[in-house]
Amino acid sequence: MAKGATLQETLIQKLDYNQLTNCMRCGFCLPVCPTFKQTGIEAESPRGRISLMKAAVDGVMEPGISFEDQMNHCLGCRACEPACPADVKYGQLIEQARDAVETHTKQHRWWVRGVRKVVFKELFPSQQKMRLLGSGMHFYKKSGLQSVVRKTGVVGLFSKQLSDMEKILPDASGKGITQLLGTFIPAKGEKIATVGMFRGCLMDVMFTQTNIKTVKLLSEAGFDVVIPETQNCCGALHAHSGESDQAKMLAKNNIRAFQEAGVDYIVSNAGGCGAILIEYDHLLHDEPEWKESAGWFAARVKDISTILVEKGRPLQFADSQTSASTRVTYQDSCHLRNVMKGSNPSRQLLKEVGNVTFVEMKDAGSCCGSAGIYNVTQPEMANQILEDKMVNANATEARYLVTSNPGCLLQMKLGIDKHGQKGQMEAVHIADFLYDRVVKH
Repeated sequence: MAKGATLQETLIQKLDYNQLTNCMRCGFCLPVCPTFKQTGIEAESPRGRISLMKAAVDGVMEPGISFEDQMNHCLGCRACEPACPADVKYGQLIEQARDAVETHTKQHRWWVRGVRKVVFKELFPSQQKMRLLGSGMHFYKKSGLQSVVRKTGVVGLFSKQLSDMEKILPDASGKGITQLLGTFIPAKGEKIATVGMFRGCLMDVMFTQTNIKTVKLLSEAGFDVVIPETQNCCGALHAHSGESDQAKMLAKNNIRAFQEAGVDYIVSNAGGCGAILIEYDHLLHDEPEWKESAGWFAARVKDISTILVEKGRPLQFADSQTSASTRVTYQDSCHLRNVMKGSNPSRQLLKEVGNVTFVEMKDAGSCCGSAGIYNVTQPEMANQILEDKMVNANATEARYLVTSNPGCLLQMKLGIDKHGQKGQMEAVHIADFLYDRVVKH
């Protein structure tokens, strides 16, 4: 990109014009778009945002702050893609548009620039620093400091949303899965295949026990599990936030790590991570030297529920100690449903658990409002979406609300705390729910 280029020129360079013109303006995307459903405003829909992109590229309009705001107001849930008869790759377009905005403007306040640099370039790429973050969070919860902070209300001085989120922080750990289990866990019984466990960055320190239970489920199902120590963050937050160069660097490192491990499959237990992992071939499409390796990687990515159902030895689940049936519902991870096409295996597994009555939630496939860090950067819209979600969740009268992504899990915990049936409903990750009920060998 030439120095001093306008945002329009940057958009021309970054956006896939063929995808822009593929949109037929049919409107099938409108009823599935969370922001359009909340506002009824055309610009708040995928069709509307594509029209804005095309108008900017064609010189019909000058892209300014309102253009940037509208690109950032999209949750990136990609529910529009399965609904689109023209197969428009909207997810790729919104990431390209955000990348152009970020590349061109760099007009964040000084403290935002500082935070972005620390988060995207220093913290997430380093598993060691992530473990330090986990240690800090563990100390915060266990030392009594959290109680002091809550009593003073200091978090609320910065943001009510952060104050609400602080209430549902998980039990973080300074030790990741390889520190606790090692890098190789053998299959129970006859080996079916060797899988590589993608441990994630936040998953490894904020949901360490979920990672451990995921690996043990895989072992029970007949898989040797390898956890490459040199893997790093998937790059999803970077790609969604206009940091595409950093996302590519992280992708290349992960590809190398899992190729060297020689695994048959790569397993993710986080829908948000899995969605970008399965699209590494697209992320690196403009680098021919990475085409073969990226394709090898993307073809092997599986969600935990999908690989258990499609490839694993059938698991046996113990009945509950009580005769009463437990009501369970499921909230889809947007990226698992819309990108990885993996919504059915999770439901199948839940229905196989003894003494469980599965209750389908109305609009279970609609976004919960988490969307990575969207619930922090766009709290008003995120909370509106969450309120509607909790109406449907409460209607199920479920004891357990199960999901397959850490962001969704935290958002649903927040929803239960603010709008749900506290004490009567619990949000859990599917790996935790299944492992706690599986018959162990």
